[in-house]
Amino acid sequence: MEGLTKILYVDDEHINLFLFEQMFRKSFIVVTADSGYRGLEIIKNDPEIKVIISDMRMNGMNGLEFVKTAKETYPHLLFYILTGYEITPEIKNALETGMIIRYFQKPFNKKEIEKHISEKTNPE
Repeated sequence: MEGLTKILYVDDEHINLFLFEQMFRKSFIVVTADSGYRGLEIIKNDPEIKVIISDMRMNGMNGLEFVKTAKETYPHLLFYILTGYEITPEIKNALETGMIIRYFQKPFNKKEIEKHISEKTNPE
């Protein structure tokens, strides 16, 4: 596992957390959180996390609320949104302002996510 980028995936649906971890465990060190609040705790306690991918629609705190809060304290991390919906005005604004680097759609394309994260975390 040495040399792999550590990413945090936040989603309030446990099946999505499980599937994401299973799909990406050979490419990244995957840590999961079942809410934005839990995600903030994990980031605070794990300085090795480099990338955050959050579901957009979650109970309590949606993905962009989570990203906005996390980015205030950890602006050096790479933030992404994963959504089952088309781009919304809120996501478009987050892209334009640099709050997130990119958004991915569900069902996600594993190779697209791996390629994009690898390019951002291992620039040549």
